[in-house]
Amino acid sequence: MSVLIVTSVGELVVDLHTDLCPRTTGNFLKLCSIKYYNGCLFHNVQKDFLAQTGDPTGTGRGGGSAYKLLYGDQSRFFEDEIRPDNPDLTHSKKGTVAMASTGNASQFYITLRPNVEYLDGQHTVFGTVTEGFDTLTKINEAYIDPDGRPFKDIRIKHTYILDPPHLTDLSPENSPVGKPKDEVAEERLEDTWAPLDERLDPVQLDEMIRSKEAQSNSVILECIGDIPDAQVKPPENVLFVCNLNPVTQDEDLYTVFSRFGTVASAEVIRDCKTGDSLCYAFVEFEAKKACERAFNDMNNCLIDDRRIRVDFSQSVSKMWGKFRHGIQNAKKDGSFKCDAPHLRAQNCVQGSEKQDRRGTTGRRKIEQLDDWRSEPPYKGDLVRKCMHDDHTSYGNRGYSGHNARDYSKRQCRSRDQELITMTGIKKNDDCRKGDRCKKEECCHKRSRET
Repeated sequence: MSVLIVTSVGELVVDLHTDLCPRTTGNFLKLCSIKYYNGCLFHNVQKDFLAQTGDPTGTGRGGGSAYKLLYGDQSRFFEDEIRPDNPDLTHSKKGTVAMASTGNASQFYITLRPNVEYLDGQHTVFGTVTEGFDTLTKINEAYIDPDGRPFKDIRIKHTYILDPPHLTDLSPENSPVGKPKDEVAEERLEDTWAPLDERLDPVQLDEMIRSKEAQSNSVILECIGDIPDAQVKPPENVLFVCNLNPVTQDEDLYTVFSRFGTVASAEVIRDCKTGDSLCYAFVEFEAKKACERAFNDMNNCLIDDRRIRVDFSQSVSKMWGKFRHGIQNAKKDGSFKCDAPHLRAQNCVQGSEKQDRRGTTGRRKIEQLDDWRSEPPYKGDLVRKCMHDDHTSYGNRGYSGHNARDYSKRQCRSRDQELITMTGIKKNDDCRKGDRCKKEECCHKRSRET
């Protein structure tokens, strides 16, 4: 008697020892005939040892024999049929099938390697796997948690009795599909789950990996401050033109590309120090269709004895430069204006706000000028003036009255010396008194007389 067990990783054919273990094999066949094992998990897999299944709850603590279904809970278990003296009922071969517990119920295990003789005499051996050793290898190589349960569920899909006995009362019309209704085990990855490399062809898988890597790189560039946003996209109406002749100017590109549509800008990129052309440029169109027409027609065209190459721009440096330097809106129209749909133009401002900003800047300049005018005059400005009275407060401007009088005295003396040199008139003795420079009696009086 044989049973075909279809699992989620392959098929197994088990030959039963019906003559040596009639009660155990009869229980197993009855459970298979009523599809009791359909959907049961391999809830305990120990690498290079055994794989255990047959519990509808998926916990290792449930399940019952076929006699329980016939006679009630008192018949959940039945007597063992252990015969260690029989060489056919030992654990010497890989794929030995035996009942999992003393006091047999529904759970059974399959050995994953030969020579497990120390289990002889402890469990009832009732069958041997004759086909499907590759399936046992897949079960043995499954990734498991510390409790021995595979992370990806391995289930019994169907059981077929190849030589069925006559037990049709409890057999369902159709084989049950999915989980047993009594299963209470923790949910894991279902047996229908498959990794991406098995679901997708190599081209699609490579494209998905590249897309995820590009997204990760964008997030990194945003974190380090190289782009304003990880989701930013290059403009669709800007062409990248390379392999230019160094003599080609902006006006030349504007003239050449303007036949496809309105050109917002044509800029040859130059060296920041020498001003020499770097032989590539960016041409910006008003409309996306004009950009596409130029891409289709201008690639490999001859300009100034050079075969140029044209492609859609992948650069966001222009947008990022405006974002970084606080330029919210471009002066010219084109793909870099605030109302472009593909730009995240949340920072754009209206013209009125720009005027306010300019007005604010002007007011700030005026305020700074007023602050400068209100600062204390430089010391050199003071020495050009002659003190008129002692009540002039130089202390408020950072100079003491004593220093101010000294300055006035020296200033008057210098002026007196000039007057003596020019007119031959001696200076007044009042200046020697030193308290103050008397306007009427000293310098100014003498200068009027002169």
